[in-house]
Amino acid sequence: MTKAVKVRFAPSPTGLLHVGNIRTALVNWLFCRQMGGSFLLRLDDTDVVRSTQAFAEAIERDLTWLGLDWDATARQSDRIERYNQVVEKLKTGGRLYPCYETGLELDLKRKIQLGQGKPPVYDRAGLKLTDAEVAAYEKQGRKAHWRFKLNLPARVEWNDLVKGPLSFDLAALSDPILIRENGSFLYTLPSVVDDIDFGISHIMRGEDHAANSAVQTQLFEALGAAVPHFAHFSLLTGAGGEGLSKRLGTASIQSYRDEGGLEAMSINSLLARLGSSEAIEPMMSLKPLISGFDFAKYSRSTAKFDPKDLETLNAKILHQTDFSVVADRLGDVDEILWNICRGNINKLSDMKALKAIVKGPLVPLIEDQAFTAQAADLLPVAPWGETTWKSWTGSVREATGAKGRSLFMPLRQAITGMDHGPEMGLLLPLINPEIVRARLQGKTA
Repeated sequence: MTKAVKVRFAPSPTGLLHVGNIRTALVNWLFCRQMGGSFLLRLDDTDVVRSTQAFAEAIERDLTWLGLDWDATARQSDRIERYNQVVEKLKTGGRLYPCYETGLELDLKRKIQLGQGKPPVYDRAGLKLTDAEVAAYEKQGRKAHWRFKLNLPARVEWNDLVKGPLSFDLAALSDPILIRENGSFLYTLPSVVDDIDFGISHIMRGEDHAANSAVQTQLFEALGAAVPHFAHFSLLTGAGGEGLSKRLGTASIQSYRDEGGLEAMSINSLLARLGSSEAIEPMMSLKPLISGFDFAKYSRSTAKFDPKDLETLNAKILHQTDFSVVADRLGDVDEILWNICRGNINKLSDMKALKAIVKGPLVPLIEDQAFTAQAADLLPVAPWGETTWKSWTGSVREATGAKGRSLFMPLRQAITGMDHGPEMGLLLPLINPEIVRARLQGKTA
């Protein structure tokens, strides 16, 4: 019987989610929903110093805004007793051993190895310690850190769902540290234990974790568990190929939403297909991204992230958005004004300036006061309709001789304060005629 699909997104609540985090979450979520599986939100909060409830709430808020719902939640801080049980099992089985080197001593060992042209792999000195040596270290006040003993020689291979066949020689890797000197856990042990206990079937993450996955396969096996399927996606770089590590620190999803004013689907549309052979298109919902998800369409090449692509997608999405979708975010903008203006906005906040054209107040933009004053005298009587702009500008053309841009631009600038915008034939009937007259006369109205 095929194992049910269960995936996890496991952020640390030590900061805000950025585009790299969300790409991982989105890939997991799309695959999971396509397969009818279960999506676990796991907060890796064993870092008690940096983890905060505020960041945990921000993670949930960002995922909810993006439409990435989850079926269950877990916190590693609730499972410390379980991890300690596993630690005792690994110690008893001879797979976890204490080491007493300081950070400086380990760094010196690595430098010596590199100087000799050798790979900087831990020499397993901790396995050779005598009871007397251990007692001496303890008397000095040193605390042990604990390493997982890899079974060597060993070559770990798997068919990665993105990268294809991958192979790692574990002899080229150090025995990983699972427990720090202060007794706190590093990422590896809690993660593997959780993946086992929660029945995770697929682990999908960045390619920088591929070597970690190779090491973790032995930890799964040491604990008597089947190894999940792996998928390692290419990392993101900037548009020019530069690293994103620093930029990602500020490119949080919260900043794109609250300060950047972007729509959730612009982010989903880009990140779901970044690094994929599929064209990046403005999607109005997650449904087509779910149905079209395919590991085979993801490239092994580095994916390039450009915030400008988000802005382009955002504009295209808003141009297609029905009034009902955004009505509660538009205040007193009605459906008529929305339908006239939506094709001219890049962000929803742009509607504020367009609303001012109709509601006021607005400072007119006038270079030739005599021209606009003459145009004001030629305004037709109310009520106005869709033909008013055409008939009025025709009268102004006959009276002044102005035509083309010299005719239309001064009138648009005086009435709207802009040199671009919605079609004037549709916009003009929405504005009070007295407001139009006042603006043409150079008054703020």
